[in-house]
Amino acid sequence: MKMINSKKLSVRKCLFLLLAGLAAFAVLPVNAQKKVVGLDNWYNHETNPKTGKPYHYLWTDSAFSGYSRWGQIFTKKGAKITTLTAAPDAASLNKLDIYIIVDPDTLSENPSPNYIMPNQADAIQKWVRDKGGVLVLLANDAPNCEFTHLNQLSKRFGIIFNYVSIHQVLKDKWEMGAVKNLPVHPIFKDVKKIYLKEISTFTLSKPAQSVLTENGQILMAVSKYGKGMVFAVGDPWIYNEYIDHDRLPKDFDNRKAAENLTTFLLQSCHKGQAKK
Repeated sequence: MKMINSKKLSVRKCLFLLLAGLAAFAVLPVNAQKKVVGLDNWYNHETNPKTGKPYHYLWTDSAFSGYSRWGQIFTKKGAKITTLTAAPDAASLNKLDIYIIVDPDTLSENPSPNYIMPNQADAIQKWVRDKGGVLVLLANDAPNCEFTHLNQLSKRFGIIFNYVSIHQVLKDKWEMGAVKNLPVHPIFKDVKKIYLKEISTFTLSKPAQSVLTENGQILMAVSKYGKGMVFAVGDPWIYNEYIDHDRLPKDFDNRKAAENLTTFLLQSCHKGQAKK
């Protein structure tokens, strides 16, 4: 009987496994593409007085004022993050799965603010309804956010930001911004307490629904609209200063809530499929 050369058998086995792997890769479904998360830098376009560069609630801002840590959460979960430096239109929105608008500028923040105009709101509304886009609206409290034009967009989804400021926090009196009675929701899984400082509340109409209510005041909302969804909170909330425990006491769970929110948003994308 002729003996089989073990080295030849090993090479053949390795070659077979390699070819099988390449074949499997070739038939990966389209929805395995990375989801694209666009952060607005048009309506929120503040300039650092020291550097002259854009800052505040940006992926690239690693100071307390930035979203660099939230961006890292998105990328670790397999998403691609990008920044929109111009007004949104159908072409730019169709490249996104998630579009985040944070704290549109007031005149005190930007002497020439870019307001949300009707044609831009039309494009965003159509993208959510028809393309299954996930719109994230993170405002602020009064008077630190431009509410008039923001509400002209958000009311299309049944969401109105109230011109108020609640959860005022004095210095390091952290409990003044604590929310403990959290409902059963994916955002609050394994979360016992979150921190929300100086925020606006909501007035809702269909199809919007409350996600988090405290003493009769709505703090977070979701609106399922057409094929897409809108998530809103009256605060930038999980920017670097208040996502971890650089300042917050250890018993706040903003990091876990941020991770849960990120998963919730990514899973809410229409069919999990990146736009082309």
